[in-house]
Amino acid sequence: MNYAEVSKQVLNPDAVLSALEKSLAMIEFDLEGTVLWANDNFAQTIGYQTEEMPGLKHRQFCLPEFAATPEYKHFWNNLRQGIHHQGKIQRITKDGRLIWLEATYMPVVQDGQVKAVLKIATDITIRQRNAAAKVTEDLNVMAENLRNRAIEGIDRSRDLVEAMNKIVTEADENKHQVQALQLQAAAIKGIVDTIRDIAAQTNLLALNAAIEAAHAGEFGRGFNIVAAEVRNLSKQVQEATQEVQNNVEKITVQVEKMGTSVKRSELAIADSKQRIEQALNEFSGIGDAAQQLDQQAKTLVELV
Repeated sequence: MNYAEVSKQVLNPDAVLSALEKSLAMIEFDLEGTVLWANDNFAQTIGYQTEEMPGLKHRQFCLPEFAATPEYKHFWNNLRQGIHHQGKIQRITKDGRLIWLEATYMPVVQDGQVKAVLKIATDITIRQRNAAAKVTEDLNVMAENLRNRAIEGIDRSRDLVEAMNKIVTEADENKHQVQALQLQAAAIKGIVDTIRDIAAQTNLLALNAAIEAAHAGEFGRGFNIVAAEVRNLSKQVQEATQEVQNNVEKITVQVEKMGTSVKRSELAIADSKQRIEQALNEFSGIGDAAQQLDQQAKTLVELV
């Protein structure tokens, strides 16, 4: 294939440029960011008349916070070095509206040097707004679901707290009952000790009486029989009190075990209550986060 055949397949550059100019928004800058030329499409997109465009500065179309950043300087340095840039950008119209452009910045090279920068853009504001609206809708749905779950979690946590409070109250009552049992067991033990002492003294008296009856001979025989019966009764009382004391000691051991168990339960309940309260605070934090998410979604709507 010779050069002549190849050249027949190439469209007229002027025709191509004319077609692009009719379809796309185009603007040309010098290397300092000053507008050299803009077509009607770009001027209308940005809200200016075509004749107003030459002499304007590129930074006039940018958000002030972006134009003041090192990134903006880096952006123009790259263009001066022949590095093209493409992407979605946000710009300001003459009347202060925010619009979105799909733009390509192309450094124009002549004689091996960058002479100007040509920008070709398409207005995608509606598309971006639709995308932002979809994101906002999704954020609202997420925030609503998050809030509902947080509210449900808070309600359940509060129910648990109420249940734990009832358990704590019952545990306190059990604790008081155990303490009362301990006091009663101690009182019974004291009574048993007293009865044992009386029985011991009675047995001693009966023994002394038997000795005196023996000294009295025939006259003390009847008295001796009574003294023997008293000793038997004293012995039975001692045996009975010993059995009662054994039972009381067993009861005391069980009561002490109950008291220890109640204390452990009390500690476990207090720990569980604290954890539930922490969970309640976390759920409240989730609810606050959901509200912030909803507010951010509304702010996003206002921005676009």
